[in-house]
Amino acid sequence: MRDNPEVFKNGAAAETARPPAIVVSGLSKRVADASGELTILQNIDFTVQAAETLALVGASGSGKSTLLGLLAGLDTPSEGKVVLDGTDIFALDEDGRAAFRKAKLGFVFQSFQLLAHLNALENVMLPLELRGDPDARARAEAMLGRVGLSSRLKHYPKYLSGGEQQRVALARAFVTEPPLLFADEPTGSLDAATGESVIQLMFELNRERGSTLVLVTHDPAMAARCGRTITIAAGRLA
Repeated sequence: MRDNPEVFKNGAAAETARPPAIVVSGLSKRVADASGELTILQNIDFTVQAAETLALVGASGSGKSTLLGLLAGLDTPSEGKVVLDGTDIFALDEDGRAAFRKAKLGFVFQSFQLLAHLNALENVMLPLELRGDPDARARAEAMLGRVGLSSRLKHYPKYLSGGEQQRVALARAFVTEPPLLFADEPTGSLDAATGESVIQLMFELNRERGSTLVLVTHDPAMAARCGRTITIAAGRLA
């Protein structure tokens, strides 16, 4: 079979042909309230390339967390389209979006969202077990070692500090090696020193795995570490 000359005419062609990781087109979100209808997001358009790091910033109530939830398919838009890794996620039903997230997404929440009845190791094993990974325990132990928690595997969340809980959450998000990682104010519940160590760890893990990172933050220092920043003001791109 002959090689395609358009693909192989130079060494960089295959890389430059990679599709964007995220394409957002005409995304709007409206909800009903006591006064009638409230517009949270209005006609949002942007593209994120594979392995790019993007910060979503803006004042409280600007719509940035709503936007992140829409990107992850955790909420549905009033209008518009989100294409992740080549898949139009709102062309999928709810079960389809859940399956897509399991295969492609990692999510880090400000409030950690660890399961209280599972210890650190079990929390990190869970996404691997859900997809039937036969090496779930070994991979989870290795990932917790990577975030400095080898001695805390059997500890339940209530016995872990805030920083330790967020490290477990990072381990859980990264353990499946997702191509897309979303983080919503990942250090918002932590003190400055602990938050700085978690930020450093998150960016180190992201560089190692080459995932596309989109995070919501109020922290200018965290935003400055990203390759690009998008500001949301009153539901629109500023």
